[in-house]
Amino acid sequence: MKNESLSLDFAVDEQLAGFRLQRLEVFNWGTFDGRVWTLRADGRNALLTGDIGSGKSTLVDAITTLLVPAHRVAYNRAAGADARERTLRSYVLGHYKAERSDLGGSGRPVALRDASSYSVILGVFHNAGYDQTVTLAQVFWLKDPHGQPARLYVLAERALSIAGDFADFGSDVARLRKRLRTGGVSVDDSFPPYGAQLRRLMGIRNEQALELFHQTVSMKSVGNLTDFVRQHMLEPFDVASRLQALITHFDDLHRAHEAVLKAKRQVDLLAPLVADCERHDAQAREAEALRASREALKPYFAGLKAELLLRRLEHLADELARHASQIDRLQAQREKQRGEERELRRAIADNGGDRIERLAQQIEQAEQDKQRRADKHRRYDELRRALGLLPMHTAEDFVAQRQVCAQLREAAAGREAALQNELTEAGVAFAQGRQEHDALAAEIDSLKARRSNIDAQQIAMRAALCDALGLRERDMPFAGELVQVRESERDWEGAAERLLRGFGLSLLVPDAHYAAVSDWVDRTHLKGRLVYFRVRKEARRELPALHPDSLAHKLAIKPDSPFYAWLEREIAHRFDLACSTSQEQFRREVARLGRAIKALPPQEGMEILLPGERGGRSAEKRRREGIPVPQPVYNELLALMKEPS
Repeated sequence: MKNESLSLDFAVDEQLAGFRLQRLEVFNWGTFDGRVWTLRADGRNALLTGDIGSGKSTLVDAITTLLVPAHRVAYNRAAGADARERTLRSYVLGHYKAERSDLGGSGRPVALRDASSYSVILGVFHNAGYDQTVTLAQVFWLKDPHGQPARLYVLAERALSIAGDFADFGSDVARLRKRLRTGGVSVDDSFPPYGAQLRRLMGIRNEQALELFHQTVSMKSVGNLTDFVRQHMLEPFDVASRLQALITHFDDLHRAHEAVLKAKRQVDLLAPLVADCERHDAQAREAEALRASREALKPYFAGLKAELLLRRLEHLADELARHASQIDRLQAQREKQRGEERELRRAIADNGGDRIERLAQQIEQAEQDKQRRADKHRRYDELRRALGLLPMHTAEDFVAQRQVCAQLREAAAGREAALQNELTEAGVAFAQGRQEHDALAAEIDSLKARRSNIDAQQIAMRAALCDALGLRERDMPFAGELVQVRESERDWEGAAERLLRGFGLSLLVPDAHYAAVSDWVDRTHLKGRLVYFRVRKEARRELPALHPDSLAHKLAIKPDSPFYAWLEREIAHRFDLACSTSQEQFRREVARLGRAIKALPPQEGMEILLPGERGGRSAEKRRREGIPVPQPVYNELLALMKEPS
C-alpha cells in the first residue's frame, strides 16, 4: 500500500478552516454579459444582497452548477421560482425578458447572446490551514442552436482566471481543451470523474454532503422544515427518551408559546405600517422603471431601425455578389464561344474557304463601283438640268461644258464671298446668343431640380462618380444636404452658410465605398475641385463640451441619416464658435476662447456668376467646330467632272 504524506492544518484562525470560496468569476452567464464579472469573498462569510432581478440567484446558481450534478440542479430555487423558469440554456444565451407578439400567444424569450457565443463560470477555493488551492470551472457552448448546451468540466490544483486561461481560443473548444491539459489542468466531459476528483481534493467523504448543500441553497422552497432537518441533517436517535424530555419541559414551551402570541400581536399591530412602507417603495420603484423605459424608447427604436438597415445592406451585398458571379459566368461563356468561332474560321480557311471569300469580296467591290458610277451619272444629270446645260454625247461636248462651268464658277465666287461674310457675322451672333441661352437655361433647370444650394458643378461631379461606380447619389450626400439652420435661429442663417460653405460642399463617402471612390477620383480628370471625407462606422463617443452659445447648437442634422453621429462629432469639433450679437461680446469671446462669430447685416446687390464660358465665336472658330458653309451647285458639278470614273 502506497504511503501518502500527511498534510497538517496550520490555520491560525479557526473561522477560516476548510476550503472556502476566494473568488467567483462568470463570463456570459445569465445577464452578466460581455466581460468577466468577479465576486470576491476572500474566504470569509459574505452577504449577497440587491434589488429584485439584480442577479443574486444567478450567481448562486453558478456556484451550485460547479458543485452539483447537472441532473440534480434546480435553477433559481433560491428565489422561489418555478422549475421551468430558468434552465442552463437560458443562462448561456442570457434570456432577460419575454416579448409577446401582436397576434397574441405565449411570450417569446429575448436573449442577450446568439448561439455562436460561449459561457464560463469559475470558482477558486482555498484552504488556509493546508495552504491548498482548488479551481473549479465549467465551459458551455451550443453545438445545436435549438438543443441544450454542451459543457466542459475543468479542475486544477492552483488558481485560474477566465481572462488568463479561458480566452483567445475563438470557437475551437478542442484548442482550449488541449491548452488546458498542456498546463496540467484536469479536463472532463462528464460530471462523475469531475465530482470524484472534487470530493477527493476537498476532503468530502460522502456524496450526500453536496446534496445537503444544494438543499440548503434552495431552502426557501423546502415544504416541511422538520422533514428536511430529519432526513438530511440529523443522525438516527432514540425517540422515546426524547419525547419524555419534551413532556418534562412542557411548561417552558407553554411560556414560550405565550411569548410568541404576544410577539405576534405586536407584529399584527406593526404590519399595516410595514405594508404601507413596502407599497410605497414598490410604487416608487415602478414609477422609476416606467420613467427609465420612457427615456429608453427613442434609442431603442433607433437601434431597431439601424439593425434593419444593416440587414438590408447585407441583402444588397449578397445580391451584388450574385450578379457579379453571373457576369463572370457569362464572360467565360463568351470567351468560350469566341474560341469556337476562331476554330470554325480556321477550319473553313484550311478547306479552301479563303479563296471563296476573296471572290465574294471582289464581286462585292465590283457591285459597289457599278452603283457608285450610276449614282454619279444620275447626280450629274440632275445638276446639268438645274444649270440649264445641254446633254453630252461626245468627248468634245464634255470639254466644252467644263469650260462653261468654269466661267460660271468664277462669276459666282465673288457673290459667294459676300454672302459668306454676311452668313459668318450672323452665325457668330447667333452662336453667342445660343450659348448664353443654353447656359442660363441649364442653370435654371439645375436650380429647379436641386433641393439645396450645392453648386451644379459639384452635383454633376457626384452624378458622374455614382454613374461610373454604380452607386446611388443618396448614399453619398454632400454635408450641406444633411445640415440646416434651426427654424428658431434664422437670424444666423447667412453667417452659418458663409462659414460652413467649404464643409457643406464636402462629399461624405461610406467606408465600404471609399477605396472605389478614391481610385475613380485618381484616374479621372474632374475639371474642378472635389473634397470628400471617409466616414467609418465607429462606436458613439462622447461629444466635447460646447460653448453655451456655440454655433453647433444652432444647426440641425437630418435625424434619419446614417451619417448623423459623424456629422454631429465633426460639427462639434470644427464649428464650436461662440455666437456674438454685439461687437463687445465678439471681442470678449475672441479674447477668452480665441474664436467667435458675429452675424453681419445681409448684403444687397451681390453679383451672381452663372457657370459657363462667355464670349463670341469667330468665323474661323465656327469652321473648326464644323458649322457647314454653303457651296454652289456648279462647284459640285465641276468636282464630279474632275473625278475619274
